[in-house]
Amino acid sequence: MNPLHRAEQAVLGAVFLDPGQLERLSPWLRPEHFYRPAHQALYGAALALRDRGHPGSTAAAGAVPVSWVADAVAEAGTRTRGVTASYAHQLVAACPRPEHAVVYGRMVLEGAIHRTVAEHAVRLHQAARADAVRGGTEETLLRADALAGALADLASRWGTDPRPVPPTTAPEPAPRATAVADGDVYADEKFLLACLAARPDQLGTVVGWLRPSDFADPGHQQLFWALGALHHRGEPVDQLTVLWEVQRRGALTHSSLDAERVLTVCDPLAVAGSAEHFGEQVVAAALVRTAAESAQRIRALAEDAAVPAGRLIGHALHALGPLDEVRQRWHTARTGPAPDKPSPPAPGRSSSGRVEAARARSRPRRTAAPTPSAASLPAVPARTPRRSTA
Repeated sequence: MNPLHRAEQAVLGAVFLDPGQLERLSPWLRPEHFYRPAHQALYGAALALRDRGHPGSTAAAGAVPVSWVADAVAEAGTRTRGVTASYAHQLVAACPRPEHAVVYGRMVLEGAIHRTVAEHAVRLHQAARADAVRGGTEETLLRADALAGALADLASRWGTDPRPVPPTTAPEPAPRATAVADGDVYADEKFLLACLAARPDQLGTVVGWLRPSDFADPGHQQLFWALGALHHRGEPVDQLTVLWEVQRRGALTHSSLDAERVLTVCDPLAVAGSAEHFGEQVVAAALVRTAAESAQRIRALAEDAAVPAGRLIGHALHALGPLDEVRQRWHTARTGPAPDKPSPPAPGRSSSGRVEAARARSRPRRTAAPTPSAASLPAVPARTPRRSTA
């Protein structure tokens, strides 16, 4: 039998044998953490009876009235089908030690953490694929926020700090999502590169938030690397300089890029457009693509039962890091960078004093004439006093 199934049975059996265990379980274990609907209904029924002040909920272990189990089964029957009194007695027999209910409950919660993280990762991946088809980001961002919120809640219930934890071993790279790298994305990337090559002055508006990794095509990544390098060094940008820079980077030996393709993309006769607009499209596509890859990586972690619950939460938050980074740059592309906060004035100095101090720093300093020392002065002969002739 599945150990998780046995753990759920043991928790319910402990609650039936010792209702006081609910006080130790209810702050962090909820009915939805159980996998089987019958178990969810029975645990929820026990909580409801306790909240209504059922006499059996305060009974000590060994003195639990029969009505406690019977009323819990009746209450659970209003929530789901298939709950019988005989099954409740099976649950009692499945509990090894009622005083170990907290340990059994943590087993149930750990299974729920794996299951919940996997479900949210699947929803995020589906949302990313759907947004890739319709060219949006709204559903992807909504599901990403839901996953982050679920991880924070699970971390609180598990009693761990919700912080990103990198895996001890390098994870296998998630496969590139082909659904988000369609022809429209490639066309936007190509047109963006053509705009930048035709009007290099637009590079200054996109280099702050656009990265080579945002391009789905490896050849386009190398072309943007070359354009960015030329812009950084202040060198001219044209077909030949871009081709030379690509060759210097060793990218022409790559199967995705050759000289003819470089010259075609950087054709000065290509129709120019707004690089900022197409840059936003490229970053949006990168956001959706990164979300799909992060979701696949998180799902693989969640489906590995050997990963402890606390470590799973930390690894999942770490896997969301690349998505958060792209999301921040996408927001900057849409709204612009946040303005810098002005530096506070120096205490005890007026504005005119600051101006004068700045001017003093910019004036050339006069070199003072060296003061001769006593040893360097020439010796003065002593004067002989004159005698009076009178």
